[in-house]
Amino acid sequence: MRKFSRLYILLALANAMALSAQKSAVYTHELKDFDRAVLLYRDGQFASAQTLFEKVYLENKNQEVLSDCSYYNASCAIRLNRGNAEDLINRFLTDYPTSAKSNLANIEIAHYYFEQKNYADALKAFAEVDEKQLSIEGRDKYNFQKGYSLFESKDKKEATTYFNKVVQSPVYGSQAKYYLGFMAYEGNDYTQANKYFDEVSGDEKYKEKLSYYQADMNFKQGNFEKAIELGEKAMSKSTAIEKSELNKIIGESYFNLKKYDKAIPYLTLYNGKRGKWNNTDYYQLGYAYYKQNDFEKAITQFNKIIDGKDAVSQNAYYHLGESYLNLNKKQEALNAFKNASEMAFDLAIQEDASLNYAKLSYEIGNSYQSTPEVLLGFINKYPNNSNRAVVEKLLIDSYISSKNYTEALVLLEKNKRAENKGAYQKVTFYRGLELYTNRGYLGAAGMFKKSLENQVDPEFTARATFWKGETENILDDYNNALLSFKQFAGMTTAAKTPEFKNINYNIAYGYFKLKEYDQAAVYFQNQIDKNKTDTDRLNDSYLRLGDCRFVNSKYYPAMEAYNKVIEKNDADADYANYQKALCYGFVGKNDKKIEELNSFIKLYTKSNYRDDAMYELANTYVANNKQDLALKSYETLIQEYKNSSYIPKAILKQGLVYYNSDRDDLALTKLKKVAAAFPKTPEALEAVSTARLIYVDNGRVDEYATWVRTLDFVAVTDAELDNDSFESANKQYSQKNYSQAISGFNAYIASFPRGLHSLQANFYLAQTYFSEGQEAKSVANYEYVVSQARSEFTEQSLTRLGQIYLKSTDKTKAIAILQRLENEAELGQNKIFAQSNLMKCYYDKKDYVNSVTYADKVLNASKIDDNVKSDAQIIIARSAMQTGDEAKARAGYAKLATIAKGELAAESLYYDAYFKNKDGKFEASNVTVQKIAKSYSSYRYYGAKGLVVMAKNFYGLKDSFQATYILDNVIQNFTDYPEVVAEAKKELAMIKSQEAKTNSSIQN
Repeated sequence: MRKFSRLYILLALANAMALSAQKSAVYTHELKDFDRAVLLYRDGQFASAQTLFEKVYLENKNQEVLSDCSYYNASCAIRLNRGNAEDLINRFLTDYPTSAKSNLANIEIAHYYFEQKNYADALKAFAEVDEKQLSIEGRDKYNFQKGYSLFESKDKKEATTYFNKVVQSPVYGSQAKYYLGFMAYEGNDYTQANKYFDEVSGDEKYKEKLSYYQADMNFKQGNFEKAIELGEKAMSKSTAIEKSELNKIIGESYFNLKKYDKAIPYLTLYNGKRGKWNNTDYYQLGYAYYKQNDFEKAITQFNKIIDGKDAVSQNAYYHLGESYLNLNKKQEALNAFKNASEMAFDLAIQEDASLNYAKLSYEIGNSYQSTPEVLLGFINKYPNNSNRAVVEKLLIDSYISSKNYTEALVLLEKNKRAENKGAYQKVTFYRGLELYTNRGYLGAAGMFKKSLENQVDPEFTARATFWKGETENILDDYNNALLSFKQFAGMTTAAKTPEFKNINYNIAYGYFKLKEYDQAAVYFQNQIDKNKTDTDRLNDSYLRLGDCRFVNSKYYPAMEAYNKVIEKNDADADYANYQKALCYGFVGKNDKKIEELNSFIKLYTKSNYRDDAMYELANTYVANNKQDLALKSYETLIQEYKNSSYIPKAILKQGLVYYNSDRDDLALTKLKKVAAAFPKTPEALEAVSTARLIYVDNGRVDEYATWVRTLDFVAVTDAELDNDSFESANKQYSQKNYSQAISGFNAYIASFPRGLHSLQANFYLAQTYFSEGQEAKSVANYEYVVSQARSEFTEQSLTRLGQIYLKSTDKTKAIAILQRLENEAELGQNKIFAQSNLMKCYYDKKDYVNSVTYADKVLNASKIDDNVKSDAQIIIARSAMQTGDEAKARAGYAKLATIAKGELAAESLYYDAYFKNKDGKFEASNVTVQKIAKSYSSYRYYGAKGLVVMAKNFYGLKDSFQATYILDNVIQNFTDYPEVVAEAKKELAMIKSQEAKTNSSIQN
């Protein structure tokens, strides 16, 4: 970079020129080429002059001549705009710092930089110029150019100083005034700006520009009519950028004059700053459309206002809400009013927005917070609002309609006023029903009790009584359950409730479980007579009516009931057929019984009762003295059902048949097989006892003694003590003295670890621990039972162990036990229990193939309730999502939606919205999300996920405000679900990145 000399003060320009002339006179003869070059320079022949100056410079050694040649050479280069002009002038100033032409050089290089628009270097060059040496004209040019360079360098204060020096200049005065006026305009000093602009208004060069600035100044001073007039005048002679600004000035002037119809055309033609609008721009056009009742277009503008945190934004969001309401878009309106209600720039708008937000929350639901909380928040914040009474009524109703019973109860517990008693009765009832549906039976019982303690509405009193009975029934409190059902049946309002149509069925089962079969039969018959439409209950009522008559030895009436079930050929037809066959035996028709049993075995090849039928057939053959057929039937059972609980009984029976027909050796073979294969069972004990008789009858007592010693469960000498010890503990167990029973069974097992009754003792001890809530202590005893040969206690022990392991984190043990239960269970409900929990365990272990396999098994089972169906469908759907099979997941969630309740219903709705979003059905997807907010807002996880889908829907519908506002609220209000917040942040960043391309108010 060139450095200008500051060591010398050079002579004035005039003196320099005079000295130059004198030197020319002295050296006229010797320097005729130099003189000729100077003449050419003065004549403006700079190229020829430069050539001669370069020649003289090379041929002359006189320092003064060399100095002048260097100067003129550089000066010619500047005038010819040579590329090396800057280097030449700098070289001159460096080589000849004391030259009289240094000031000329400085001013020329400054003018050169100015012409090149290199204002920074121009200012450095101007700083080296001695202003006093300049002519008047030169000084004006110097002041103007230095002032303009300062203006371009944004140093407006210094620029003003230099422009003021030339305001009277005939050459530069107009320009100086224009720039002084412009700087005053930019500084909002419109009085001073107008003064200067008026002084140059006659100058055609500035006339066009002045109209633009004066229009803008009048606008900013509130002279809107004048601004419109001047803006229109300036429009035709303005650049594209200026036209955009003038459209804004004119449009906003009409806007301020409330002439919205006239404002719209101009506002729409505004292109923004650097191609971007800001939030105020969108607000003004949106509000103009709003005032014209063009709500669609108003929304299009308002919803582009993102991240607004000022009075303009609050106003915009409020009117956005109003626009949505006018188009019946209530979810969108809710979000807009919520946003406006959270700003306090205009308190009146805030209050009215809060009221609208509260009303809409009641009407369509609210995923951000419970509707009761919103309504109560409004009442507390605005106690004197004229709409308070309306909001209070909505608050009561919202406790029910929002189904957000948990939070509703919290609020009601805090506001235990008399007028809320009715709401409290309903909310506790519905919360109880919700807990019951989700299998929280103890909690449900507590809620129904609270509901009955606050009786206001007789219908809800009746319904709470009924569901109290259902809960007691599930908790095995059959006496109280029956009492509750009968109380319900006797209430005058019960007939109006949905529960009433099957009350006879409930009462019937109450008596049935209490083994009061005559009374149970009466109510099952009532159910049959009064409700023919519920086919499942009708079928089951006939079945249980048959059982009641069967138990009471009314076999022909029992067969009539069983025949009704057989005729339907639906679920339980096999059981009815089996029971009918048994009835023939009890009325002395064994031949008919045999015929029916044989028919059953052929017809129902997959029935759970087929092994029962085989065993009963064989016993009937024995009773009819058809021993060979009996032995064959027992053998068929043994071969086909190796895991049946009848196996030890069948082998024992074979031994007894052989014994009774004097085939002692064959009998002993069978009896010994029972003792060896099924030790410690009642059959094994009977087998040993019968074998003893055979050995004694045949005089082979020593042989018996030798054999019996090989059996670790028979200690002959301790038999009486063994029996007495067991009976003592068993007596306490049967009388439900569980503490004494636990001590007794533990004492027995300690004394007789391989005793005659060790199997029963371990099982009853485990059952006692389990019923007393000491499940962990029961495990060892249940495990002992299932480790022994199959017995009557095996299936129940497997079921209990399955329940216990499922509560623990040891899924491997649970799976092993449940697999055994599935294979060995004879009761259908236990098989379903095993299969349904195996599907859950495999899902938890991320073994989705097996989880789906078991879900399919559960769905193919007969007589499963909706809760189990829901569990199976959700496993199928979730597994499909995990494995990327969205088509299967879509089908699974669709099926789930038809039966699901509570949280599963919320989940199925979420995926319905999710898949609709993927299909581009944005509005339909939003309708589904609104259902979650309205009916399942207590399940916040799916509420949060639903909101993210809703945000995506709105962005798909070009509604940026709704999308960003919803995502902001998810991020702020659902921090307990970090994965949902992370998804919301990612989506929000993407949207803002896109919108920032057209909206300068958005901060990324």
